[in-house]
Amino acid sequence: MSEITQDLSPAVTFGLLAAWALHDAEEVVLGPRWIRDHLPELRKRCPGVPERLWTALEGVDQREFTVAVGAMAVIVAAASVRGHRTGGRSAFFQGAVDGFGLHGLVHLAQAAAVRGYTPGSVTSPLIVIPYAVWARRRLRRAGCLRPTDARGAVSGTAMAGAATALSHFVARRLVRR
Repeated sequence: MSEITQDLSPAVTFGLLAAWALHDAEEVVLGPRWIRDHLPELRKRCPGVPERLWTALEGVDQREFTVAVGAMAVIVAAASVRGHRTGGRSAFFQGAVDGFGLHGLVHLAQAAAVRGYTPGSVTSPLIVIPYAVWARRRLRRAGCLRPTDARGAVSGTAMAGAATALSHFVARRLVRR
């Protein structure tokens, strides 16, 4: 059983879940409709994207997207709990914080690429990125921040991507039964 570090506020570990919930609320409310409305334009702008990706995006409705967000909630909650139980030392928790922050940068890049709003681009600079920077500072102050290098950044991004893919896979299986 792991000891909880008293130096680290639960706001750091459970803040991941709170920040994620606020961010994903924006995506749940606006995501599926935005994708439907902008898919023809995106197809023209990005001709190199495989057709199977466009087909998959076309098939995601509001219900499936919401279930995918619920599946992701389980993953993020698990990372937050693990972070809390280990006083922030958990590689899973720190990878989730890093992946979440990098995910925010991806949203900003998407908005820049389309030269406008994309779902998640409002809460990314207001909540996602500031939370990730703040959490990393707090982890560093508590003496438990794992060093991050290019490999760690790639790993955090891969973790976020894998969790997203898993969430959508689970949602598709549950909704399409």
